[in-house]
Amino acid sequence: MPIAYKEWAVTVRALAEGEQLLTLRTAQPTDKDGKLKFKHPRFFLYPTFDMHRSELVRESHQPELERSLEEGVWTDGEPSPLEVAPDGSLPQPDRIRIRAWAEVAEYWTITDRRIITDLAPFHVWNQGYAERRLGWRRRDPLHVIMLRTYRIPRPVTVRVQDEYATPDSWAQITRELPFEGTPVLSDGEFERAAEAISDIVSASDRTAALA
Repeated sequence: MPIAYKEWAVTVRALAEGEQLLTLRTAQPTDKDGKLKFKHPRFFLYPTFDMHRSELVRESHQPELERSLEEGVWTDGEPSPLEVAPDGSLPQPDRIRIRAWAEVAEYWTITDRRIITDLAPFHVWNQGYAERRLGWRRRDPLHVIMLRTYRIPRPVTVRVQDEYATPDSWAQITRELPFEGTPVLSDGEFERAAEAISDIVSASDRTAALA
């Protein structure tokens, strides 16, 4: 069965539109050498709707938060802003739309929170995202994962199963999905962005283990 990586819906939207190249994860799990254990080198992007909070997205990308609701399908229609709970949670959709897949291009382990700010051109989050959504503590390491994302020819609607609602970052989708499509950025665009990201993370010897 196809493997999907669960990520915040607004992030999935930004990745699929070429507006974001990164995802973040707290520095677990790793192997004995401190290398990130990323279970699958390529995977579909599964949008989640927990903590649908506007204060975690930069002001310039606030419209993306609302548009990201299009990644879910609700029986009673798309939720209105009034249906967002105080903690930012939404009623969970009955189905989700999968429109893209990604592969891990490279990753870095960082401890300097300023790097997240420096990487702002390559993601939609604000400075507090890692600490407030991921529970990251400033003295702990954090994984910055660069993804190469591809849009599949037609979005596939998948019914949400109970087994998808787990803390695990991965879900096995119960229908076939195609690992095909076109990259959201051209080779040249991606190479230039990848070089810029690498330069930012590596500046002043702030980088740690590369994959």
